Amino acid sequence: MPDTVLVAILSLMGTLAGSFGGSQIIKYRIEQLEKKVEKHNNVMERTFILEEKIKVANHRIEDLEKEK
Repeated sequence: MPDTVLVAILSLMGTLAGSFGGSQIIKYRIEQLEKKVEKHNNVMERTFILEEKIKVANHRIEDLEKEK
């Protein structure tokens, strides 16, 4: 087998291994970002619910103060 063919095969194997490793890292980082986004979305939903409850509580307080 000529040396150039051997070098080409080894280069191909190295390129494939590097590409596979890079894609695995990207996949892992995307999964981590998805988890962070999910946590953020949950916090935003909870914040919205709390804001609504505070509005209701403030309205009830205003109604009670008007009754006095």
